[in-house]
Amino acid sequence: MSKSSSKSIDHAAPILKALVIHPARPLRGQAALEARDPNARLEEAVGLAVALDLNVVEALVAPLRVVTPATLFGKGKVEEFAAICEVEHIDVAVFDDQLTPIQQRNLEKALKVKVVDRTGLILEIFARRARTREGRLQVELARLDYERSRLVRTWTHLERQRGGTGSTGGPGETQIEIDRRLIAGTILKLKKELEEVRRTRTLHRSARKKVPYPTVALVGYTNAGKSTLFNRLTEAEVLAKDMLFATLDPTLRTVKLPDGRPAIMSDTVGFISDLPHELVEAFRATLEEVQEADVVLHVRDVANPDSEAQARDVETVLAELGVTLDEGKTVVEVWNKVDLLSEDDREIVEGQARRNDASAVSAVTGEGCEALLRRIAGLIDDSPPVEVSLAAQDGQALAWIYRNGRVLSRYDGPGGEVTLVARLDAQALGRFERQFPGAQVSAAVD
Repeated sequence: MSKSSSKSIDHAAPILKALVIHPARPLRGQAALEARDPNARLEEAVGLAVALDLNVVEALVAPLRVVTPATLFGKGKVEEFAAICEVEHIDVAVFDDQLTPIQQRNLEKALKVKVVDRTGLILEIFARRARTREGRLQVELARLDYERSRLVRTWTHLERQRGGTGSTGGPGETQIEIDRRLIAGTILKLKKELEEVRRTRTLHRSARKKVPYPTVALVGYTNAGKSTLFNRLTEAEVLAKDMLFATLDPTLRTVKLPDGRPAIMSDTVGFISDLPHELVEAFRATLEEVQEADVVLHVRDVANPDSEAQARDVETVLAELGVTLDEGKTVVEVWNKVDLLSEDDREIVEGQARRNDASAVSAVTGEGCEALLRRIAGLIDDSPPVEVSLAAQDGQALAWIYRNGRVLSRYDGPGGEVTLVARLDAQALGRFERQFPGAQVSAAVD
């Protein structure tokens, strides 16, 4: 049994047997209405474990009405988990929750197996999938940040103090203080390296801007099919597996639009609910591509019953990083995996997509992908900008322009009126004027 959470799962050893537990906490009010189904959460946790090549032999949803500070669950439940571990010869118990260091240590003692929480599991996946130098540095930084709070698991002799000699520690410095200081030094070093890598990437992005190619970024929940769609649209061969976090580092490719113009498309890491705070920064490189994009494709798995909740999770993580998908961004919702729906469900979903200005596609079969490319071409059209003046009550017209055009500037008047300067291709402009005859449209003045 491992005594330290800093030790990762040994993937060179024979395949480890895993027990996966999703603690289902009681929710009330709006939180209960928007909460994802516990069984879907369990299925996702199993997917995370499988992504680490764990052999999941048992998976269960365990109601958690009252949190026990020492072990998360009460004594009876912990004994039940211990019995499963013994009977099934479990090597790793995965708790789909964030455990405190004390809870993790006590559960390992009680279950007599290695215990991994949701944060530790995702960190393991990130560490295995990162390929670029920036990705590896960011994951290592997140890992050290996570471990810094868990040193109590390695050093239980907190009261022991050491008289310092040389650089090993000052007078009266405890062992845990020494370890924290060493980790802090490593974190500082990694941050400096990361800053240098980011400066280089900024230079590369500046060089790309000199080539006037429009940019398109794909975002979405993990396993929504972004990489498969990316491959379909760019005819590339990015790793596209039915696996959580198959893509971690941003990938850039050129795509040829139907009118012959080239554009740069970026595939990004998939998002996930309850993303541990240690890992939010690991999305920074991805989000910079999104922030710079002319068009953002929000890819959703409409065959997943939790599609709406997953979309909210994506928007939540983006908002945490200062990116919104509704203001000043041209965003297209891409409803993927329609090929997995029944004929009746597909008809309903495609009707909903039309009403919501979404693009229904199948990245696997290619259905809807040509229409999506035509839509992208229209959104990044280099038509002359127009000035659109809208009354305070014209919220629908305002939303329509954000969905179908490219907003260059916006002025909000004292009475709630809005003036936009935007690019709309000729076809979109005609549709807008027919649909919203009360809007004032004129050529923009330089």
